[in-house]
Amino acid sequence: MEINLEKIGNQAKNAAYDLSLVSTEDKNKILLAMANDLRTKTDQILLANQKDLNEAKGLVKSFVDRLTLDESRIETIAQGLEQVAQLPNPLGDVTNGWVNHAGLQITQKRVPLGVVGIIYEARPNVTVDAAALCFKSGNAVILRGGKEAFNTNLKLVEILQTTLKENGYSKDTIQILTDTSHEVANKFMQLTGYLDVLIPRGGAKLIQTVVQNAKVPVIETGIGNCHIYVDQTADFEMAKKIVVNAKCQRPAVCNAAEKLLIHEDVASKYLPGIIAELKKNDVEIRADEAALEILQDSAIPAIEEDWKTEYNDYILGVKVVSSVDEAIKHINQYGTKHSETIVTNDYKKSQQFLDQVDAAAVYVNASTRFTDGFEFGFGAEIGISTQKLHARGPMGLEALTTTKYVVRGNGQIRE
Repeated sequence: MEINLEKIGNQAKNAAYDLSLVSTEDKNKILLAMANDLRTKTDQILLANQKDLNEAKGLVKSFVDRLTLDESRIETIAQGLEQVAQLPNPLGDVTNGWVNHAGLQITQKRVPLGVVGIIYEARPNVTVDAAALCFKSGNAVILRGGKEAFNTNLKLVEILQTTLKENGYSKDTIQILTDTSHEVANKFMQLTGYLDVLIPRGGAKLIQTVVQNAKVPVIETGIGNCHIYVDQTADFEMAKKIVVNAKCQRPAVCNAAEKLLIHEDVASKYLPGIIAELKKNDVEIRADEAALEILQDSAIPAIEEDWKTEYNDYILGVKVVSSVDEAIKHINQYGTKHSETIVTNDYKKSQQFLDQVDAAAVYVNASTRFTDGFEFGFGAEIGISTQKLHARGPMGLEALTTTKYVVRGNGQIRE
């Protein structure tokens, strides 16, 4: 059965208007009820997820990991809903105010974007994260998940919609496209008049497809060719721990490290120990000439394409550099403006790195894995913006709002 995108869009616009009349207190109650309903229906979610996993045979391990849900991950999703409920609502906040020369009282306040579209791949948690943040910030949302997570996403939305209906609210506040074809996705990207913004979450191919084909405003997110630079003053144990965590904890996510840059003064001393630890996790090392000379059979030669690539897998590019300046230049040339880390005990170099690296999140002595809405205290995230307009970095509630001017007068006219 062919879906009617215009009908879905119109339902979302109407739901967004109705949502503007709902108090923050009532929204929070709904979010807590959603969390409870996810917990009580865990078995249903796992059953739907298993259907997707049964059809995912032959896909790479890291992709399957993103798709997989278990009781622990469902609990984390529910906790995200509860954290969103506890966050202050930015709607109505006055960001500026003044009286102009004509005596007009001008204030600028936060309002919802309206209808938000999300296109994403095989991460079912995005379904709930996006719904929660949009609901709290007063936006209706239309979700288009990947076909690999189709059954899981439908079940999650069904549960959230049931919670809305049982509490007297429109299920059209949260909608999902039941056709995951590329044809429908392309039409969705061009749903002008209904979508106020479109946010893609996924790999480079998905994001570039949306950016190139969409006729509605797009917030570009997600591509993470992230680097760790180990300075010559770095503590070895700290560096090893950070590299292994950033690469291996969840290699398929956008904030995982893809490249290791290391200062030539400590490369011979530090690299063998770091790589040995990575090898325990079966990480493939692709090294430049200098690193290859040190690592020998523990690595294979890197090619130019490696420096540009987000692997999303147990693969790490390694390059020896002569200075923090060379590291910064390399990162700014090949990075995707996502998350970058320096490991150092030199304050001056850390400040130079923070100031000169062009990325949404820049770290000193910490794993890139912290670039995450939940870790930043946003409860969840709608995505991690790597662009510079409207929003940048993990996008929480405030990033799903815009502003409007409210002007009060007493009869003024312009001369």
